[in-house]
Amino acid sequence: MTDSEPVLAFTDGACRGNPGPGGWGVLLRYRNREKRLQGSETLTTNNRMELQAAIQALASLRRRSAVHLTTDSKYVKSGITDWIPQWKRRGWKTAGGQPVKNRDLWELLEELVARHDVTWFWVRGHSGHEGNEIADRLANDAIDALSDD
Repeated sequence: MTDSEPVLAFTDGACRGNPGPGGWGVLLRYRNREKRLQGSETLTTNNRMELQAAIQALASLRRRSAVHLTTDSKYVKSGITDWIPQWKRRGWKTAGGQPVKNRDLWELLEELVARHDVTWFWVRGHSGHEGNEIADRLANDAIDALSDD
């Protein structure tokens, strides 16, 4: 059973070079509380960081929750809502017969989604959407922190 008021999750990934140093950012809002999460990897891809942001948002929730997850990644939204069943039927192969990229993260995301009641939303990146802009800033700050180490 989930609380009727959803957790609002805004996620974004960033990469400088593809592959290159990357970061992910998450803004969580629930009632009057807000939590910000971020992380980075020294060599990754933008798609992996977009997936990691969604994973970290859901993994941070301690109990089953209704979640409205907003991403600017059509790759993440389409992958989790439309493509995964087809990939699994084909033995984790694309329609072209190639292995699905980032399978490890897709499997983890699918597992986390099953623990919650997730509704997915897509928003155009860099369009002034407050939650997305904050998540983007967190992701880029995480990349900047790599060079500070």
